[in-house]
Amino acid sequence: MRRITLAVLGIAVSLCLAGSAFAAGATKDECVAKTKEAAAMVNEKGLDASVAEINKKDGKFVWADSYVFLMDFDGKMLAHPMSPALIGTNVLDRRDKADKLLFKEFVEVAKSKGEGWSGYMWANPGDPAPRKKISYIYRVPGKNLLAGAGIWE
Repeated sequence: MRRITLAVLGIAVSLCLAGSAFAAGATKDECVAKTKEAAAMVNEKGLDASVAEINKKDGKFVWADSYVFLMDFDGKMLAHPMSPALIGTNVLDRRDKADKLLFKEFVEVAKSKGEGWSGYMWANPGDPAPRKKISYIYRVPGKNLLAGAGIWE
């Protein structure tokens, strides 16, 4: 009887911890709000100040398991708090784990629709296996720039 009680208790604790882990993930609504906030900041405070703020790993544009990135329509990554090596590089020819030109698609979404979701396969930091990720892409009003943020599915 004691083993059954301990097993049930162990399962209950595991489920609670798993539930907490999933609850900690970013939401679609947060991605939309954060990208629009970043875009507004570009128009209010300028590009340089915005890039500096978005690049802060401990700033307001990094939360839960997500972050905002900023790039121009030519494919230059301007801000990326989680992968600073990408900053200043052209990412248009980079492919996801399923061979999709994801950054090129981001630019196409921003140019053609102004905003929208894009799905792709990406490795989560700390987990080398690629998983489906979707990013909300938002064109900075009046600029040839986009802000994006994503969640894991």
